[in-house]
Amino acid sequence: MSDLGGARPNGLGEDTADGRLAVLLVHSVRAVLATGALLTTTWRLATAVVTVLGWSVLASAAVALATGYLLGWTELVVLGWAGLALVLASFGFLFGRTAYQIRLRVPVDRVVVGERVPGELIVRNPTGRRLPGVGVEVPVGLGLAEFAMPGLARGASFEDVFIVPTVRRGIIPIGPVRTVRADPVGLVRRELVWAERVDLFVHPRTLPIPSMSTGFIRDLEGNPTRDLTNLDMSFHALREYVPGDERRSIHWKSTAKTGRLMVRQYEESRRSHLLVALSLAADDYADDEEFELAVSVAGSLGVRAIRDARTVSVVTSTVAPAAARTGAAGRDQVQHRPNRAGTKRRPAAERLSTLTITRLLDDLCRVDRTADALPLGALAQSAADAVAGVSVAFLVYGSTVSLAELRAAATHFPGGVEVVAVVCATESVPSLRRVAELSVLTIGFLEDLQQSLAKGVAA
Repeated sequence: MSDLGGARPNGLGEDTADGRLAVLLVHSVRAVLATGALLTTTWRLATAVVTVLGWSVLASAAVALATGYLLGWTELVVLGWAGLALVLASFGFLFGRTAYQIRLRVPVDRVVVGERVPGELIVRNPTGRRLPGVGVEVPVGLGLAEFAMPGLARGASFEDVFIVPTVRRGIIPIGPVRTVRADPVGLVRRELVWAERVDLFVHPRTLPIPSMSTGFIRDLEGNPTRDLTNLDMSFHALREYVPGDERRSIHWKSTAKTGRLMVRQYEESRRSHLLVALSLAADDYADDEEFELAVSVAGSLGVRAIRDARTVSVVTSTVAPAAARTGAAGRDQVQHRPNRAGTKRRPAAERLSTLTITRLLDDLCRVDRTADALPLGALAQSAADAVAGVSVAFLVYGSTVSLAELRAAATHFPGGVEVVAVVCATESVPSLRRVAELSVLTIGFLEDLQQSLAKGVAA
């Protein structure tokens, strides 16, 4: 259009009739384009603030006007124009300055499930004039905290407190804060987002298990095992020298007495590597309460090991592909897809962070049971393959896993690994039993874990 504006059509000047007509045409086209752009912008802004009720009133008004003029019904015509006037008048409530300073403050970002966390909303008027009152909304998880903020004078502020319930473990998003301007009827609504979102980590409840209660861990302090080695701390016996033995292991006094080279032999000692495997398979639990109890058990065991500076790995089930899941009759078996090299690739268990207690509990906030997760047998197999040097393995699951499935899961760990199964069955009577080389703890409440482990010490 810029070329049209600067050109002289047919070589005619503006003082001629054709020239004036061409200039008028160019200006008309520009005006039409500008008006179209303005109408488009206005329409886009209007549709962004009109609510479902507003569109319903507009549609009803349009139908009433069309029907009233077509049939000559004055009542419908009046009703249609009244609806249009109501919608147009509602846009007046959207005008006004909203130069607030809004701050969302939560005193803590990590709590234990069941605690009540206060949140504080602070709104200030930094301008030199009075600002009108608006509605303020703070999304809290799936809920919504609403505030009716009055008008603020120059330099005035508005503060209010809301409570965040933490009835379930997880991550609760709080915010972002948004202000709402709307008409009293609810035909139009304009939202402005202000403060950033805050994530509140709701940790599972854990039990402070004393170090002495972990009696299942035979080598927790580096105690000797039945495995023999040439170099270690605990002396076992003397034997004759064989080619390949290190010369520093030769016991020279015994060699002088017997006339043959004698070497020392030791019982191998090692620090325990604690493994906690938490099943996320929905079929391994009867309900959500059993799963939450299992998460608390896994957290309690992991927290105790981290506080004692032990080597600990906490793993959970991964989501298995559809082709890898089997039915309930063979839940402990997983069909593995071949990789490009032609070998079978086993699904790996997902490790949680055990660098600090906070990071472990943060990761436990994110876990949830699902029907697509690997069952207990596949989890035990993957954990045994992925975590090396395990000395004690805790398998944490619900009440629906049979004893045959449990024994099959325990066979995936190599010999010498103490396997402890923790059955989480809510409100059940706690018990401790020994099935072959497998220890089975049944707990109904988290407090039963400490008592059951203490029984293991006495045993």
